[in-house]
Amino acid sequence: MAGSGPSATRPGRRVLAIALPHLAAEARLRHEGNPGLPAPFAIAGAVKNALCLVSVSPAAQAAGLHPGQTLADARAICPDLITRPARPERHQVTLRALARWAEQFSPLVGLDRDDTLVLDISGCAHLFGGEAALCAQVAAACAGLNLTARIGLADTRGGAWALAHLAPGIAPAGQTRRVLEDMPVGALRIEAATVEALSALGLATIGALARIARGQLARRFGLQTLKRLDQALGAEPEPISPDRARPHFAARLSLPEPIGLTRDVMAGLERLLERVCADLAREYQGARHLRLTATRVDSRDESAEIRLARPGRDPMRLRALFERKVGEMDAGFGIDSLRLVALETEPLKPSQTGRESKSERVHDLISRLGNRIGFENVTRFQPNDSHIPERAFTIAAAAWSEPQSFPAGRQRPLTLFAPEPLGDGQGRDLPRRFLWRAQRFHVHSATGPERIAPEWWWDDPAWRTGLRDYWWVQTAEGPRLWLYRTHHPQVAWWVQGLGD
Repeated sequence: MAGSGPSATRPGRRVLAIALPHLAAEARLRHEGNPGLPAPFAIAGAVKNALCLVSVSPAAQAAGLHPGQTLADARAICPDLITRPARPERHQVTLRALARWAEQFSPLVGLDRDDTLVLDISGCAHLFGGEAALCAQVAAACAGLNLTARIGLADTRGGAWALAHLAPGIAPAGQTRRVLEDMPVGALRIEAATVEALSALGLATIGALARIARGQLARRFGLQTLKRLDQALGAEPEPISPDRARPHFAARLSLPEPIGLTRDVMAGLERLLERVCADLAREYQGARHLRLTATRVDSRDESAEIRLARPGRDPMRLRALFERKVGEMDAGFGIDSLRLVALETEPLKPSQTGRESKSERVHDLISRLGNRIGFENVTRFQPNDSHIPERAFTIAAAAWSEPQSFPAGRQRPLTLFAPEPLGDGQGRDLPRRFLWRAQRFHVHSATGPERIAPEWWWDDPAWRTGLRDYWWVQTAEGPRLWLYRTHHPQVAWWVQGLGD
């Protein structure tokens, strides 16, 4: 029987779960300044190509609406329903903010799905007057935020989640299994289809499911069902991973007197760069996008932004990129404060200091050009796995690609253009003289042929004539040309490239 062996739960461990069933709807009402709106309110979003309710307010729930209901059905039931579009990214920001808010009750706060906070309160309850007093304080704090909260407390994370969602309350220490036995299997955080299949077999409660042989349970309903059962009953540990906020790299400098000269702003920027770069080095991060904001005495802000081709944290290199941008700022009647923030960062391992490498100089050049004309306009050629001349390369933004060398053995023109016919190009033999671009050329020497076949998986109109035989031709007049002839019944000669 599940959980009949020694408990895997840490002795004395207690977990508190805060279920927020109306979080998205109530958070949106709070954001719009209408907490406690008496009218039915819901958040609507796309679910499997249908517009459905994803969160409802308590008033909407009282009117018979529920998440998962199509918007058309909801409006038929409640014509006065007020809706707002779903914003998943804002919901995640709200969840992370609530996790940090809940750290006033426990240092270990995690998230479970999209509507539940889980707190490891082991050793914390006595600071609030006991478990019952702690739950009351949590409920009052949630009510102060205009959030509906359902609280469960048990020895396990799964047990606390089950109580919070189905039967809010406190399971006495060591009694979690007994409290959960009569609860429905839907409290185990398993798929709805699995719940229906278990109910069809008469396994409607957690206690009934726990009495089934483990091997049969795993074979019939999968290891995930067995795992959720063990986690709820304490036979398998389920840790709580705190959702820590990402480090914020920013620094501010308040000035005793307003400044307006470029050299004074640059001096202040140097101090800010030293602080921000030290923080970046501590976290092994490099900046890709930085913004300097100067607040003027008239409360207006002037900004200067730079981007980098590669993450960096060298104050002097960053200063050089800022110099032109700072010179374009309008100081007005003076600047009161400066603020520097790294808007985008990436991992950057420590590097050996010493002589500046060639790649670093190239990255500095790309950064300078990108900040002037846009990084999308600074490109490089990259090799492509194709023997067709026109498709043997691709063009990539230099800031977001690594340089690659072209394969050796294929001599290609320095300048490649669309094929242009020769004026006197007739016959299968290489012509000894020909007319091209209104100029007469004589062949001095030639190398070839190199036969190139079209790629059958590409329908390229330019290659529908079939095979091509290419020659390198050194003309007596100087230009080195790349010629080819087709194997079409009407043989024709073309020029496609110009060598060095």
